[in-house]
Amino acid sequence: MKGLFLSFEGIDGSGKTTQVARLAEALRERGHEVVSLREPGGTDLGERIRSLLLDPSDEPPVPLAELLLFSAARAQILSIRVIPALERGAIVILDRFCDATFAYQGYGRGLPLGQILSVESIAATVIPARTWYLDLSPEESARRRSLRGGVPDRMESEADAFRARVRLGYLERAKLHPERIRTVDASRPAEEIAEAILSEVLDLL
Repeated sequence: MKGLFLSFEGIDGSGKTTQVARLAEALRERGHEVVSLREPGGTDLGERIRSLLLDPSDEPPVPLAELLLFSAARAQILSIRVIPALERGAIVILDRFCDATFAYQGYGRGLPLGQILSVESIAATVIPARTWYLDLSPEESARRRSLRGGVPDRMESEADAFRARVRLGYLERAKLHPERIRTVDASRPAEEIAEAILSEVLDLL
């Protein structure tokens, strides 16, 4: 495909959404078509699945159901939004992708990693050329989320111990795919992180 597929990962409060927005804006200013999406979401079906997964008032899905719902949303967004954009030469930036499933449902929920990878091989038919994992401690995540305010969703309401396991999952995933995943210290200034990431993307282009 002619386009470039990029993704951002990290626990809540790590600055993913900020970095996605900064990178998308910088690339658009340089004349590139950029498709910026979030996971789960990005399609009508994906957004409905997102509301099911994150609504704290609903019956919580068991871990396997959670895995399958995330994967269904992923299959939908790839088919409808990501692959067509890449085929026409756009830059696609995703706020979370399959690495999140490895970390959250694998390490966070404790599902067998073989099961995670098996489902991933079906739903994630295209893999990003580069992923930035914004590494942040659970303690700093909690501090940033408290400053942000608002009503936490179901994932944000999880205990720090859950986020600590998720962080370990991300770090392990980065070790498994060093050619694709770059680990970034998310405690650094956002502008400094954004400049480094943009420089890397321009090199890729």
